[in-house]
Amino acid sequence: MAMEKNFDAASSEAAIFKKWEDAGAFRAGANKSRDENFTIMIPPPNVTGALHVGHAFNNTLQDIMIRWHRMRGFDTLWQPGQDHAGIATQLQVEKRLAEEQLPTRNQMGRKAFLEKVWAWKEEKGGTIISQLKRLGASADWERNAFTMDENFHDAVLKVFVDLYNKDLIYRGKRLVNWDPHFETAISDLEVENIEIDGHM
Repeated sequence: MAMEKNFDAASSEAAIFKKWEDAGAFRAGANKSRDENFTIMIPPPNVTGALHVGHAFNNTLQDIMIRWHRMRGFDTLWQPGQDHAGIATQLQVEKRLAEEQLPTRNQMGRKAFLEKVWAWKEEKGGTIISQLKRLGASADWERNAFTMDENFHDAVLKVFVDLYNKDLIYRGKRLVNWDPHFETAISDLEVENIEIDGHM
């Protein structure tokens, strides 16, 4: 590679990353010289999102660990993927339907709404992955996964049924956070507590 008068990071980094990918440098088994394995699964970011500083920091730490083990001859796998982010995705699709003055999810029905959701995922789903690649993250990108892929979805259903059959999951009477808009229970982490003045 010829030395340029001014360094252009964007083109140089992209060219280097492409050479790494073409050489298969990030694939599981690349540079393996011992029988030990080291694996990290990227905590899957939401398919709806874009990279933020927390993602960049977390993934940088993971990348350091993966590269260090790879240089030591371990068979490494850094498994990338995205989470379907059901409620967040539904909210984004509903916003778009409203902006485009299309029927609501209830008006169009489940099947038509799911088609809109999958179309939205195809359009927006690659953002965070392309940003991670732009950072030079050395994940095995050929193994990129999505939480709604059949094999993952089927595995979750199987484990859920197994846990239910062992009485480890059960239905009971307890307080939940009910979201009237999405008509579902949500976790405590998804609730924004706001104090308001009331009258007694």
